[in-house]
Amino acid sequence: MKSYYRVMLGRKSTHAELCLKGGFVGADFGVAQDLSNSLALDWKEFGRKIAPVYAANRPDKSKIAAGLACGALWTIGKGMQTGDVVLAPDGEGSYRAGEVIGDYAYVAGEPLPHRRPVHWLDVVIPRQTMSEGLLGSASVPLTVVGPNAITAYAEEIERLIVAGPATPTSLPEPDQSSTESSFALEKHLEEFLVSNWKSTELGQEYDIYDGGDGLVGQQLQTDTGPLDILAISKDKRRLLVVELKKGRAADAVVGQVLRYMGYVKEELAEADQTVLGVIIARDHDTRLQRALSMAPSVSFYRYQISFRLQRD
Repeated sequence: MKSYYRVMLGRKSTHAELCLKGGFVGADFGVAQDLSNSLALDWKEFGRKIAPVYAANRPDKSKIAAGLACGALWTIGKGMQTGDVVLAPDGEGSYRAGEVIGDYAYVAGEPLPHRRPVHWLDVVIPRQTMSEGLLGSASVPLTVVGPNAITAYAEEIERLIVAGPATPTSLPEPDQSSTESSFALEKHLEEFLVSNWKSTELGQEYDIYDGGDGLVGQQLQTDTGPLDILAISKDKRRLLVVELKKGRAADAVVGQVLRYMGYVKEELAEADQTVLGVIIARDHDTRLQRALSMAPSVSFYRYQISFRLQRD
């Protein structure tokens, strides 16, 4: 099955022209070695092997940044499959779409040396023609936004590719008739939370992780799936795994959060950092309450949405 990705072509699309003319996407992260043999490893083993290489070249960066960098390199080098589609900002307010047409190659001494060949399609997609959901997912400040976030908009992307820009599609109809329609998809809840993070209760104690160079704690790839948000306390002592659910959260989400927390603890956290979890949903039930009572490191927050009209 075809998957869809969003890839930044250098910081602030610095290398967009080079990539579009050269027919490739790529990454750097200061890892100056051919990864061909390492890509034969699974995702986790690849990270354990390459993270020390990244850390040696970037001693100013944290263990979290190393994990995020390895995730992006593995996704470009191996995660993407021939036939998958990539979207990339062109640095001029629009997006370009292309099809992955070959395997990983390392081009030493060149910008973005870890590359995948791409056939760029003859279509330019202005931001204003994309739906709110697709634009929000494509605007996440990561070097690579994985298929879980982008493939959900496959139908819209294919329409934009085949038919060219048109009026943006509207959001899907919600499954409840209320002012929560903008949160019909969990992705919209994530975008709202990220945009308003500093004004939330969590934002008083935590910042969404940002290691620079397109390494942010949003849609962080793990070996058990994508983690919605990774935050870090202002004193750098605690890491917070945030899982978002539209509507009512089921008790199974506790196990999901604990798996993500385990990954963060084992692969990303420093020895002196603790890992906590938060579930954010519109509501919960008795089963979730029971599960949470046995997982004291996981908290639950209920989101509420309201609006008012004010006459001028």
